[in-house]
Amino acid sequence: MLNHLSLGVRDLQRAIAFYDAALKPLGYARVFQSDKGAGYGPPGEDDRLTLFPVSARGLQGGPGFHLALTAPDRASVDGFHAAAVANGGTSEGEPGVRERYGPGYYAAYVRCPDGYKIEAVAHE
Repeated sequence: MLNHLSLGVRDLQRAIAFYDAALKPLGYARVFQSDKGAGYGPPGEDDRLTLFPVSARGLQGGPGFHLALTAPDRASVDGFHAAAVANGGTSEGEPGVRERYGPGYYAAYVRCPDGYKIEAVAHE
């Protein structure tokens, strides 16, 4: 249903470093970059997640907002979490099975440096 999602970030270069590292284990890459933003998606395809610089006042995404990204397997979820935390993110939930969402729901949660809650999930 979704074509793409845009997130405002306070520091574009800091956000690029975070998302480059965190999305790589999931198989996503930076597919474009300019002074006005950066986009991520499957290599060689259009962006599905776009970052653009805004003032701190312009940041959106209230308490209920979170972005869930598809991971191909558990190792990718583990890699996402480790890379995100090592690059300025904060853990919001270690990698593991979330039985309440289903027996094969393996996920991890982080907050990016701008405060957005990002999840990686593998459905097994």
